[in-house]
Amino acid sequence: MVDGFLSFLPQRSDTDIHYDSIHFSRLAVREAGHFWFEARNQLIVWAMRRHFPKTGCFLEVGCGTGFVLSRLQREFPKCEFWGSEIQAEGLKFAAERVTRSRLIQMDAHRMPFMEEFDAIGAFDVLEHIEDDCWILKEIYRSIRPTGGLLLTVPQHPFLFSRADEIAGHVRRYRARDLRRKVEDVGFRVILMASFITLPFPLMLLRRLGGKVNPSYDIYDEIQVGWLTNSILRIILRLEIASIQAGFRLPFGGSLLLVAEK
Repeated sequence: MVDGFLSFLPQRSDTDIHYDSIHFSRLAVREAGHFWFEARNQLIVWAMRRHFPKTGCFLEVGCGTGFVLSRLQREFPKCEFWGSEIQAEGLKFAAERVTRSRLIQMDAHRMPFMEEFDAIGAFDVLEHIEDDCWILKEIYRSIRPTGGLLLTVPQHPFLFSRADEIAGHVRRYRARDLRRKVEDVGFRVILMASFITLPFPLMLLRRLGGKVNPSYDIYDEIQVGWLTNSILRIILRLEIASIQAGFRLPFGGSLLLVAEK
């Protein structure tokens, strides 16, 4: 046990993971109601309901403050949920949000499971890890036959900026590169969809500004005004509705991938 959480981390090896635990406290007070976090949750719930509606056991790798996990457990009351995090600091925040999920401290480089879960999700996690292919192999081994994988990642390497460095990203992804990595470990990709497309020009301007401004703070980008946030929430509802209707947008700040084992 570590800080009250079951631990599968006998030898900590987070040197391959770039994430400062200070982000947990800063994110926890900003996620609820924020246009980006709410839109991502909406898309994840839709993808799971469409592709893996009968999931009985689900693991979120890198559950952070529990914002995604808390939404999933409300939407899928019959599913057993697990959430893992390499840093116990994040699990403390998650424990305040989730009511019936098993929270564990775990290094995803050494997942202690073999065909245990019907589906596994990693939402904006892989970009923090140097050897993302290693993590995908561990996830593949932990999923039951015919089980599923859900991923979200930041997209487009040309957007890499000060904001990514502060967030602990080691990369942003091209869609083809993510597909190749997922397929190389044995998954079959069944859906890829860009999102955060309509606000993309605003994001581009902010990120270009971050490349030349050494005092740039990613939380300036997250902390938007009430009116701006409300407008962007409406815009992203329309965007996600188009994805749900079958339209595939050609670009976007983020990327959703769904795959089967």
